[in-house]
Amino acid sequence: MVSQATIAGVGVALPPAVRQEEVWSGYFARQHSGARRVLAERIFANSGVRTRQAAVSPLLEDVSDWSTERRMRRYQVEAVPLGKEAASRALTDAGLTADEIGLFAVCSCTGYATPGLDILLARDLGMAADVRRLFVGHMGCYAALPALGTAADFVLAQGRPALLLCAELTSLHLQPPGVRADIQQIVSHALFSDAAAAVVVTPGDKTRFGYAVREVAAVTDSTTADHMTWQVTDLGFRMGLSPRVPAVLAVHVRALVVDLLARHGLEIGDVDGWAVHPGGPKILDVVRDELGLDEAAIAPSREVLATYGNCSSPTVLLVLDALRRRAAPPRRVLMLAFGPGLTLYGTLLETSTVTA
Repeated sequence: MVSQATIAGVGVALPPAVRQEEVWSGYFARQHSGARRVLAERIFANSGVRTRQAAVSPLLEDVSDWSTERRMRRYQVEAVPLGKEAASRALTDAGLTADEIGLFAVCSCTGYATPGLDILLARDLGMAADVRRLFVGHMGCYAALPALGTAADFVLAQGRPALLLCAELTSLHLQPPGVRADIQQIVSHALFSDAAAAVVVTPGDKTRFGYAVREVAAVTDSTTADHMTWQVTDLGFRMGLSPRVPAVLAVHVRALVVDLLARHGLEIGDVDGWAVHPGGPKILDVVRDELGLDEAAIAPSREVLATYGNCSSPTVLLVLDALRRRAAPPRRVLMLAFGPGLTLYGTLLETSTVTA
């Protein structure tokens, strides 16, 4: 019987990057005037984002008047090679080939088509005909963690490796001028970016990386479901992002973390690595303050936000990748991600040399 499911490899793929100030001055500054321009410039400057990636950059191509159909066709063109690159890197990192994968899970809330990424990439990567596939859509920024939990459950039950890919192209959902003037849209355009990240989960602990997935936990406050939305419109997908989101997280995040750790005989001080989804600077401030962490604990998340922006579902995996690349990687990592619901997810990881 398999004793644990272990993250054995990570792969990241990024579209071309551009500096935040160039995106502002080269495109968004011209979309606003008067007091609204002053407000928008302040939002962009205070977003915590220094550079970001765009498969479809507004500096080169304005998609704001594109139909949803046209955006979805472009999604396939851009997402397939990006996802293939991230998945290939994760497989190489784990020392596996694609035909050894038993489950292929794909998360994406920024594009849909059938056949989807799961089918096309299973074909292009050379996965076996009997590979199981799972597509997770419209869960948003926290999708990586429930998908990771499902992958770990599969590995434990079947004794075969799983591959999880998160791929998001938020740049395809630039909104038209009338909608773009809304404050929530300004915030979204200032924060969100494109990326793909993949992880391989294997049975046992004989890996070069070796973070065992101990538990995945969640809490949803459905009374605040209208605080974060992602609506399909005739002109792409439209983000709704209430400024009250940080206050809701403040109510729930400590209890989620304390209860999760307690089930493993641990306390907050026993965690030496924090992979917190950087939804924005205020989100990170709330997590830091509610958990009593010092600024150094969330510095990797702030740096990911600054370097890559908020890439939705891949972002928490980007933080995990940053942590494991340290000269002295953390032994225990707590991953936290947040999204529509409002939903909070937590995942405890431990190196194979640590027992709970």
